[in-house]
Amino acid sequence: MSKPSDSKSKPQAGVDRRRFFTMGGSAVVAAATVPLASGEAVADESQAERVKARYKETDHVKNFYRVNRY
Repeated sequence: MSKPSDSKSKPQAGVDRRRFFTMGGSAVVAAATVPLASGEAVADESQAERVKARYKETDHVKNFYRVNRY
């Protein structure tokens, strides 16, 4: 019978698990940084839409308040 090879004595070809996850984490950080480095964001609402009233006490809302006793 042959002796089992000692994996610590010779380096393995390819990427080990620890290096794989390190590289993956670095890629995620790099991908998250790229959109932040882009130009200024553009608002998709006009000034009139920003100041208009948004809350409306509809029948559905009144029923919710009644059922939950607010």
